[in-house]
Amino acid sequence: MTEAAKTLHIDFVSDIVCPWCVVGLGGLEAALGRLKAEGIEAETTFRPFELNPGMPPEGETLVAHIGRKYGSTPEQSAASRAMIRARAAEVGFDMRLDEPSRIWNTFDAHRLLAWAAATAGPAGQKALNQALFAAHFTGGRNISDRAVLAEVAGAVLRSSRRMTTDGIEAEAAAVLADGRCADEVRAEQGL
Repeated sequence: MTEAAKTLHIDFVSDIVCPWCVVGLGGLEAALGRLKAEGIEAETTFRPFELNPGMPPEGETLVAHIGRKYGSTPEQSAASRAMIRARAAEVGFDMRLDEPSRIWNTFDAHRLLAWAAATAGPAGQKALNQALFAAHFTGGRNISDRAVLAEVAGAVLRSSRRMTTDGIEAEAAAVLADGRCADEVRAEQGL
């Protein structure tokens, strides 16, 4: 007789612009992959955390931001980016941090992740989270731009919602336009 699978429930507190969150998630996924052989499954819920809640919508270059926030020189920032790129590659993620890379305000991305969890479940939220990481770190896209957020959601959530990409994109755009999930995200951030 086989033992029933055990399910771990994991809250992953992260921000879309946090490179160490990408590395940490990759390590977690690798560890969970090894546990599957032992009959252990996992359900991950992504919880909001804003590294820079006061970041303006136009963002800031990563080099300027790290210099202002931590006092790093451009040379220190370049060395740090190289180390982060190497660590991300170790967990299978293509991180393209370079000198002109920008950091963005992520509040709307967190609202969209909360909506995805409520409408597409944990698997849909996870897929959107990973797609937003890729949009930001690999594609260099502005993840504070609501059109970009809706487009990414449309591309990723169509299968979990059984809708067309355009339908999901329109629904995501409506969520972002009408302020949905803002109170829930602020409440979770206050915990």
